[in-house]
Amino acid sequence: MPGRLAGLVDSHAHLQHERFDGDRDEVVQRAADAGIERIMVPGWDLPSSEAALELAALHPQIIHAAVGVHPHDAASMDESAWGRLESLARDPAVRAIGEIGLDFFRNLSPPDAQREAFARQLSLAASLGMAVLVHDRDAHADVTEALEAWPGRLASNHRGVLHAFSGDAAMALRLSDAGFLVSFALPVAFRSAIGPRDAAASLAAGRFLVETDSPYLGPDRDRRNEPTTVLRVAARLARLRETDPAELVGPIRAAYDALVTR
Repeated sequence: MPGRLAGLVDSHAHLQHERFDGDRDEVVQRAADAGIERIMVPGWDLPSSEAALELAALHPQIIHAAVGVHPHDAASMDESAWGRLESLARDPAVRAIGEIGLDFFRNLSPPDAQREAFARQLSLAASLGMAVLVHDRDAHADVTEALEAWPGRLASNHRGVLHAFSGDAAMALRLSDAGFLVSFALPVAFRSAIGPRDAAASLAAGRFLVETDSPYLGPDRDRRNEPTTVLRVAARLARLRETDPAELVGPIRAAYDALVTR
């Protein structure tokens, strides 16, 4: 694994999570030292979305904020909460709407509540001309249908991101053709991740991103993940694509920059 990749991006890291409370500034500095120049910090509910904006204000040189409600938290939203989210989304510092989507694996919110929250946030993103950061677990068909029907950012080829992609190559290519990027996290290194590995080898340069989903999806079950792991993800992708990790950086950075342009 390379020790540094100048210009790399971690397209999804929850640095506002409490597991970073003891050393958050040091984590950001380690990322910068490793060459990471942008970290997208998405919200998963209202407090974490507010915290993402606070982090972006504290570290404007490296952190971007997204605001959104995760499918796990969909059932907790009422009209007042939706109004607050819309107000947050209108902040000029917000670069995307996310993390939004569907999770039919855990179903911590009922599927109908998830679908309603996903639809409302897709509509919000479309009204603001913003990209979406999409969570999809055991909901591939529903997510694909919703994104292909979404009218947002039709003039862009960088409409949103399939975060921590878990589908197959056919899904990745289909949504790439529809203008969405596919983001890979550390599980792409696992031999059991047949679909994501095939997708990683199949997508054209500039159609995928890398991420950590920190503090989740770490190298082992008990270890906290952090943005520097994105170098390991890039190295694994390079191996799957039979290239050098440094060759991935330019297309990834260009795709990310187009994604976050409002």
